[in-house]
Amino acid sequence: MSQQAYFFVPLSLIVFLLSFPCSYGFPWKLPYNSSQAYPSYLSTIQGRKFGGKVMVSKRIDKVGRSLASFKTVNVDDYGAKGDGSDATEAFKEAWKVACSSRGSVLVVPKNKNYLLKPITFEGPCKSSITVEIHGTIQASTDRSAYSNDMSSWLVFKDAHNLAVQSGGTINGNGKIWWENSCKVNHDLPCMDAPRALTFYNCKDLVVKNLKIKNAQKQHVAFEKCVGVQASGLKITAPEDSPNTDGIHVTHSQNIKISSSVIATGDDCISIVSGTKKVQATRITCGPGHGISIGSLGSRNSEAHVSDITVNGATLSGTTNGVRIKTWQGGSGSASNIKFQNIKMHNVKNPIIIDQKYCDQRKPCKSQSRAVQVKNVLYKNIKGTSSSNEAIKLVCSDKFPCRDIVFQDIDLRVGGGKAANAVCDNAKITKIGLVSPSCT
Repeated sequence: MSQQAYFFVPLSLIVFLLSFPCSYGFPWKLPYNSSQAYPSYLSTIQGRKFGGKVMVSKRIDKVGRSLASFKTVNVDDYGAKGDGSDATEAFKEAWKVACSSRGSVLVVPKNKNYLLKPITFEGPCKSSITVEIHGTIQASTDRSAYSNDMSSWLVFKDAHNLAVQSGGTINGNGKIWWENSCKVNHDLPCMDAPRALTFYNCKDLVVKNLKIKNAQKQHVAFEKCVGVQASGLKITAPEDSPNTDGIHVTHSQNIKISSSVIATGDDCISIVSGTKKVQATRITCGPGHGISIGSLGSRNSEAHVSDITVNGATLSGTTNGVRIKTWQGGSGSASNIKFQNIKMHNVKNPIIIDQKYCDQRKPCKSQSRAVQVKNVLYKNIKGTSSSNEAIKLVCSDKFPCRDIVFQDIDLRVGGGKAANAVCDNAKITKIGLVSPSCT
């Protein structure tokens, strides 16, 4: 008589094995229905790239866990009403829960309006986190609410592997700040105003598909960040609103800005000291002050910016096109910069380097020191200028602009008239047709 062996399998082991998805052998493959349950969340996870490298998001743990196990945190569950009343404390509590969870999605529901006073969403968090803004977040118009810190309104600090996205609106309600600016009312003292949305010391960051408008000062700022993808942003403010830069980048690296529309009262994109390795592509800019490197070297400071590429942009009705601006008396360098494949429509200064930049009430003192501008390529830039001088290089006699290359440039005054080029203290190489051309 044969005997059969029986093995007892604990129920806990069966549950453990079944908890693994079928894709266990391929940890980056998601369950078949995950994209339907979390479409915008998955779009963040899949295909995150910078340059030619995939930046693998850690939004799925090592065993390929389904997104169903990620915690969803809705701000309404923490006391936010979404009727335009103050929701600051509710957002603080919701962030605290989301940040302390292993993988979470913080949701700001659609068709609702949340008023926030200045708030900092601070990490580091326990795991990755996505902030889904579907509704509207608006700033308090009570200026006294900013008495502790006049520099910022919404801040994400020390957050790694963070995504902020989903088609909602961030409204800075900046009018009260513009009216009290010394640039609007010259009788008033010059005071600071808050940035609308600041990312400070963040790594592996995605900011996409948001509408940001009427910032108190700069709309979006990346400061001391590494590995940023910003895309699908629509940033707007009145043409006469002071200091309302669209995207401001400082002391950051590996930044990619793409497919965004920016129309404000200052620079569409401003890139300042301590920044390197920035790519800006498919940018629509105007009105505003154009796309700028700088200003650099203010108050005799040392500044460094390098490896900046603007490839594919359309500028319309701006006061400048692509600009490098430095103060006299500064030091350091702006180098390895490429402006290429750019269309200009009625732009006042399509190509400009200004090493005598001065943005103050009193005339700036003439100084011999300057930030060195070198290795700059202007390629395939075409369109119309609203001024006779389509190219204007005002460089330092002690630190002249070096290795400036113009390739395939065709800029004319409106109506097809020939434009002029003014080039002081610049060492230039020309390739192909360059019009206008420095003599």
